[in-house]
Amino acid sequence: MAKVIITQTKSTINRPSRQKLTIKALGLGRINKSVEKELTPQIQGMIKKVDHLVSVENK
Repeated sequence: MAKVIITQTKSTINRPSRQKLTIKALGLGRINKSVEKELTPQIQGMIKKVDHLVSVENK
């Protein structure tokens, strides 16, 4: 599987709780924190839900 680096670029303040929980499930939680994940269909869906809060780059 391909790997991606996900970086949180915006705050979750004043966002719906579903988006906050998705950010936490991705292993993020503060601005400029990055995590490396396998690009599975589940992770793709999570990224799509919060794409306005994160940036994604292929590894």
